[in-house]
Amino acid sequence: MRKPGVWWRGKSTPAKVETYTRWSFHFFAVVEIGAVGLPAVGQLGSRFGGWALLAVCVHGVCCAVTASRALDWTRGTRDRPVRLLWLLGAVTVLITVGAVVLTEHGSGGKEAESAAAMLSVMVPAFGVGTIALGIRDWQRAFALVGGAAVGVGGLVFVAGVPALSALGAAGAELFIGGILVSTSVLSLWLLNTVYELDEARETRTRLAVAEERLRFGRDLHDVMGRNLAVIALKSELAVQLARRGRPEAVEQMIEVQRIARESQREVREVVRGYREADLSSELVGAQGVLTAAGIDCEISGSAKGLPSQVQSPLGWVVREATTNVLRHGNAGRCAVSLRVTEGRVTLTVENDGVPDEGADGVPDEGAGLGLRRGSGLMGLRERLTEVGGVLGAGPVGGGVFRLTAVVPLPAVPAPVPSASSAPGAGSVPVPSASSAPGAGSVPAASASSAPAAGSVPAAGSSAASVREVAS
Repeated sequence: MRKPGVWWRGKSTPAKVETYTRWSFHFFAVVEIGAVGLPAVGQLGSRFGGWALLAVCVHGVCCAVTASRALDWTRGTRDRPVRLLWLLGAVTVLITVGAVVLTEHGSGGKEAESAAAMLSVMVPAFGVGTIALGIRDWQRAFALVGGAAVGVGGLVFVAGVPALSALGAAGAELFIGGILVSTSVLSLWLLNTVYELDEARETRTRLAVAEERLRFGRDLHDVMGRNLAVIALKSELAVQLARRGRPEAVEQMIEVQRIARESQREVREVVRGYREADLSSELVGAQGVLTAAGIDCEISGSAKGLPSQVQSPLGWVVREATTNVLRHGNAGRCAVSLRVTEGRVTLTVENDGVPDEGADGVPDEGAGLGLRRGSGLMGLRERLTEVGGVLGAGPVGGGVFRLTAVVPLPAVPAPVPSASSAPGAGSVPVPSASSAPGAGSVPAASASSAPAAGSVPAAGSSAASVREVAS
């Protein structure tokens, strides 16, 4: 059995807003019963008061059920509750007419008249406020308030109440009903806006992933497109030469093998660049994204001067933590700290999103960042393990969740002088002209050697060779 706090924290922000909206309208039914039905018992007596309380309770239950179904219709999970809306309207009219008749023909004195007047004004107000949830057009909703005010005033006037009192009842109905209808319209607008913002954030995330896939596909096409075309042409040329018994077929296949290996190397470079994350860029991006989401983000420390084998895994930690704080957390503040100490780099990400608790009441590891066992944390640990780093995550009290990543700095070997390079102090041996080639000199390749790595023959020349052999 989960605690109420865990149930509430386990919901997303749009789900919390929806739950709050639903229970607010359910509470309106309680307010109607407590403010209108219960006082009627003391003012009208046990007989008429009991019937009035029962009528108000029935009306409150109809309002609560209609509000729930209307919100389901707003979220697209149910059809429009047309029958419930008509039923609520009919019950509202019947209670209002009964209250007006009781006002004119009752025999309970001024208290009874006051209670009947309260029923004739408040019950229609709560009714139109709930019916407004089933109307998408806010103009029609406010027109419904005007109609209710005219109806209440007309009924009271027809029942024999003076015109001034009837006008006062119509004005009270217009004011109270307008407030309740405004509450309904604004609640629906807020609920729909929150869901639309959440969908926009999800769409932005999907677009970012799609854009990155397109970039990777474009880079891969630029690298492999030309080389694969050359490999296809040279393979065709080698086939034609082999069919004619020409020894040049072997040379063409050697060239195909060289181009294939060169293509493998270039693909590795593309993938390596795709998988590496720059820590400085990730910190700046995290601060911008969290600030745009309304989360106060503080970043301390700098990634300048850190080696790439340290920045890449820590950049992935920042990226994953930021994404999960946005999608799963309910944080209002996030602090990112980067500290460089002797031989290691420590990255700390803290947010005040209260973590979820498991069935045993113990917080799940990674709950504050939305990182579940077997997914986010495991992936980050694998990246850090490759460079000898460690990852720790968990709540630290006060509703704060902390993720810590520690990566050791790579050791820089000190230069060790050789035994033959220890002449006198300050003396530098000068190699003879015949001892070694000049600095930067590269022995020239023989004429029969393979082309230099990275050079790819033009596709047009290979096609011309194929045509020449075929002719």
